[in-house]
Amino acid sequence: MNKLSQYESVFNHFDKNGDDKISPSELRQCVESIDEKLSTEEAEEAIRVLDMDNDGVLGLDDFMRFMEGGNEEEKMNDLREAFKIFEMEGSDCITPMSLKRTLSRLGESRTIDECQIMISSFDVNSDGVLSFDEFKVMML
Repeated sequence: MNKLSQYESVFNHFDKNGDDKISPSELRQCVESIDEKLSTEEAEEAIRVLDMDNDGVLGLDDFMRFMEGGNEEEKMNDLREAFKIFEMEGSDCITPMSLKRTLSRLGESRTIDECQIMISSFDVNSDGVLSFDEFKVMML
């Protein structure tokens, strides 16, 4: 799957109502699906900062500009380090079990089923685990 297809897939995941736009409420829903909190004000501010045509929502172009921004080498190094924290040793992927283990170490108790749901939110190829590329799309 090429980068554009990955971006479109993640964008479509965020675009819950299929209108080809990500609203502040859709952004909040996706962030909350991975058990993070984002206030209405924070979501609106994020959209405001990223929204190049000032229509109050993110189109695919806005989303892709955001995904492509920043120093690439620095981002990749940070992401690789974060990925190593979550991956199953030697497997080069994040499994439900490795996610559960890491979250437990961080004080977050989750069941395997909950971890599977969290992974499925960003598992583009539906293999039940997160590769580094899927993790990278999720985190960027």
